[in-house]
Amino acid sequence: MSEPGSTNPVRLAIVGIHGHGHSHVVRAQHLQGTGEAVLVAVADLRPAQPGTFDASVREFTSLADLLAEVSVDVVVLCTPIHTHFELTALALESGADVLLEKPPVRSLQEFSELAELIRSTGRLCQVGFQSLGSHAIAAIRERIAAGEIGEVVGVSASGCWVRTRDYWRRAAWAGKRVLNGIEVVDGVVTNPLAHAVATALALAGATRASQVASVDLDQYRANDIDADDTSVVRIRTTSGLPVTLALTLCAAERSEPSVTVQGTAGRIVFYYTLDLVQVFLDDRDPTTTAHDRARLLDDLVAHRRGAGGSLVCDFADTEGFTVVLDAVRRAPDPKRMPEASVVWVGEGGDAHAVVRDIEQWVGRAGNEHRTFAELGAPWTTNR
Repeated sequence: MSEPGSTNPVRLAIVGIHGHGHSHVVRAQHLQGTGEAVLVAVADLRPAQPGTFDASVREFTSLADLLAEVSVDVVVLCTPIHTHFELTALALESGADVLLEKPPVRSLQEFSELAELIRSTGRLCQVGFQSLGSHAIAAIRERIAAGEIGEVVGVSASGCWVRTRDYWRRAAWAGKRVLNGIEVVDGVVTNPLAHAVATALALAGATRASQVASVDLDQYRANDIDADDTSVVRIRTTSGLPVTLALTLCAAERSEPSVTVQGTAGRIVFYYTLDLVQVFLDDRDPTTTAHDRARLLDDLVAHRRGAGGSLVCDFADTEGFTVVLDAVRRAPDPKRMPEASVVWVGEGGDAHAVVRDIEQWVGRAGNEHRTFAELGAPWTTNR
């Protein structure tokens, strides 16, 4: 194991190498090519495709077995939500730093316990909210500080994505609030469009629990799942700023999600998957700027090698997000939408639910800081 600050390549292990986990494999192999890191081991219940790794990479079916046999500096965890706490604790206690995929934990209690473990071990934990690595975040904050859009009066986020029946069948925990008595807390707010939540909170200056005054939820499901696929989350910060998130996985077609900072003299729209910023001012034509992005694994490796400053998305920076997640966890089950409000497009596993006029309702919710129920959306009433 390399000591923190060492010039030796950082020894990486990845747990969960399929699906999104494959992107971490690709990045680790890139860092190996630069000499900054070396991928020494992976763990997954499903074996890797032949030829994915060379003979020097050891393969295991569990993190516990991996850590018992291999010296590791950084562990990347891309595993189901309900495994995050236990696996992160195991990695930290072994002396490794961790890149933990979002959402980090399932409750504020788990957050508190893991935060204490991070403190006591002196280790680092980066959370996989890639959008927070965008250099656009700093650029937006500079524009706000300069008074470019006047006084900030609200922050909103909109996300209109499409998810098929097969998406909800891809894993036993998908679309579940609880699985075999174990809390999973999946759903549009906490998982697929969680980046919208975390990014909006970052731009609203509410990354800590002490900065969140209240969370109101208005949650629904068009799919045959337990969790929400269409929701409004309205947050009030302790400074009085409204932060409203209108999110759905039941759009007619996928559009780019965005976070908008609303001001008295204009607005700033951040398309966080594209690192694009559009500024709309009352007295001039809109402008668009593109920005670079810091990669989370690169950033963590650099810190392990002695880089100063803060992590791009330190575990502590996800406390505000976890307040929202915990509210979702404790909330009643989302309401089932009436059949009249939902159209099914496609066939078989490729079929996806479309909520009628959902794009209009998502736009209004964010602009007006009102829930679907307050707006009188058809699926929220008994008619």
